[in-house]
Amino acid sequence: MSLFGADPLLVAYVVAFGGTGLLCFISIPRTRQITDPDTRRGLVSLLVLCGGWSVSHVGYLLVPMRSARLVFFVIGLSTGLAAVGAWLYFCSAYTGRMLHRMPSIRRAAVAVFAGIVLVKLTNPIHGIYYTATWQTTPFRYLAIEPGLAHWLAMALAYALSFVGYFMLIERFLQVDYDAKPFIALVTLTGLPAIADVLGVTSPLLLNTTYEPIGVAAFAVGILFFYLDGFQNIQLAGNDDEPVVYLNEERTVRESNQQARTLFPELVDATGRPIEDVLPDVADRLDDDGETILERTQGDSTRYYQVSASPFTAGEVQIGELLRIEDVTEAERYRRELERETERLNAFASMVAHDLRNPLNVAQGYVDIEREREDREELEAIDESLDRMDDIIEDVLTLAREGEDIGDTEPVSLAATVEQCWQGVDTAAATLAVEDDLQVIADESRLRQLIENLLRNAVEHGGSDVTITVGELDGSSGFYVEDDGDGIPAESRERVLEAGFTSSEDGTGFGLEIVKKIANAHGWAVTVTESDDGGARFEFDGIEWAPRVPES
Repeated sequence: MSLFGADPLLVAYVVAFGGTGLLCFISIPRTRQITDPDTRRGLVSLLVLCGGWSVSHVGYLLVPMRSARLVFFVIGLSTGLAAVGAWLYFCSAYTGRMLHRMPSIRRAAVAVFAGIVLVKLTNPIHGIYYTATWQTTPFRYLAIEPGLAHWLAMALAYALSFVGYFMLIERFLQVDYDAKPFIALVTLTGLPAIADVLGVTSPLLLNTTYEPIGVAAFAVGILFFYLDGFQNIQLAGNDDEPVVYLNEERTVRESNQQARTLFPELVDATGRPIEDVLPDVADRLDDDGETILERTQGDSTRYYQVSASPFTAGEVQIGELLRIEDVTEAERYRRELERETERLNAFASMVAHDLRNPLNVAQGYVDIEREREDREELEAIDESLDRMDDIIEDVLTLAREGEDIGDTEPVSLAATVEQCWQGVDTAAATLAVEDDLQVIADESRLRQLIENLLRNAVEHGGSDVTITVGELDGSSGFYVEDDGDGIPAESRERVLEAGFTSSEDGTGFGLEIVKKIANAHGWAVTVTESDDGGARFEFDGIEWAPRVPES
């Protein structure tokens, strides 16, 4: 049918629905600027379906044949019903809910959709969805008289649409943001329902569905006029922490009330670089290390963790969301712990110094007396002094280093074991390293761990013990084992505890240090028995460096 010479009201309907479909389709590329993929996917689906819904209205009004008009009508009904699902998907994703990801809800939605569409398609058989007759007022068109099934489907569609409206309005009211434009847009989306009612109750409007017009208005408003605010609300969610939004050039776009209360400088700061408004915060963003911001409020000092989350349009970053989290209690605890550690280190050093002075004097007298007369008692005294010195050294190690490690890097386990072997009194012991592994570790602490294990094996396994280092099954870690007498099953849980020793000459701290170093790396250490009946220490949860393939 040509529109030339057609009834002006018909032309108005065609232009309205055709323009609505066009607006929906040309809005789709703008959705690439939406950061959240689920939200973007939901809005694209909504625009595609509502665009198709509008185009089907145009076909329903223009094609001359009755059968063709009914085809367009049924297509419009089906795409409109699918649009309700897309609307709920979009609303769930935007508001941070997981309804759109729940398999049970998805299956139920598909089943309901398929059932209703089946009733529509089979209407010529049962006639319970609609009847169609030609009308000539206000222009010639195929008038649809809805049946019971139609009203039930419409009631379900409106109820589900209202759930989506509720999710959006709730989010807009929760956030500390000027959400009035978005509430207005959501309200505008629902206004066509009034036209639907008038189409049924009044001759002023055709009895058809006008919802695509509201969706188009919503999409144009969001995507072309209020996209930044739309994304800011989603990113902020119900966050009660201070939040600042920056654009790609790190100028302030928006901030919530909590941020403006904490930083009065943010009032009227829109469009200014963050470096000028909050230089301390900007420094924390550029600092790869310290991200804690110290701020004095009245007579107290509070601490804030500054973090930035980029948001993108496709592959392009278009801004950052700054969250400023109050971590005062945790930071105070951490600082108090540091002070306690410093005091403990100072105390341990003082005790070690005060103990070593008389030990050195005693050792000196023993050496002088031995030059005069080599007696067995002097050897026993000398061994006791050496043991006391070992205890002091181990206590200092635990106090100073504890479970702290430095920078980690790829370290050759085989090379480290060989170096440690050279530095330990191994007597007639034998070493076997089965695998050359690259472990991510603090090299000095790993060396200390290996040295303690080798020394423990030689001291407890005998002078001719064989020590083996290799990779655990499944490549989850490594082991150090020997073929000595082993550790009794009842002692394996206690052997890693401070002060536990089965030897008169042991300090009871060597294996405690091993456990501390393993824990500091995030490794789990297990004491078990080797195949030869000796002791076996397994270290699990190791991070391996990438292995270079052999050429």
